[in-house]
Amino acid sequence: MEKSRKTEVRTAEEMPWALMPDHVALYHREIVSAKEADELGIRMNSVLWEKIGVGGAVLPHYHDVAEIIHITAGKVRLLCNGEWQCYRAGDTFHVPAGVVHSVANDGDEPSEQISIFVPAEAKVPPNRFFGTTLVPADLAEVLRR
Repeated sequence: MEKSRKTEVRTAEEMPWALMPDHVALYHREIVSAKEADELGIRMNSVLWEKIGVGGAVLPHYHDVAEIIHITAGKVRLLCNGEWQCYRAGDTFHVPAGVVHSVANDGDEPSEQISIFVPAEAKVPPNRFFGTTLVPADLAEVLRR
């Protein structure tokens, strides 16, 4: 499959909220699908923007992939290593493949989170922090609003 060589933009309006089955008041927008990850040439299952309504919950479950959950709005309770613990916007959870977890809204407003689903494989090359190369640019043009 040919890898994408241009920046793609998906606006929020192009990603409607969809009710996630088998959970309570859980809605999601798929930010990156497995197909889009393939087109980017990366190993990724999915990236979801999720919203949990007041009184809602992602019911206890586990995956065959690792999940990174970053809370972006509201307060939640996390089923973490068999115990419920309270967290808030700005907190991040690293959930290994096969580990039972659950996230429940713990506030008076919907909570939101970004959930990143990554393949968990026995033999993977070592990870590294990404490299960045600056290119010549007109700083005034970059900063112009």
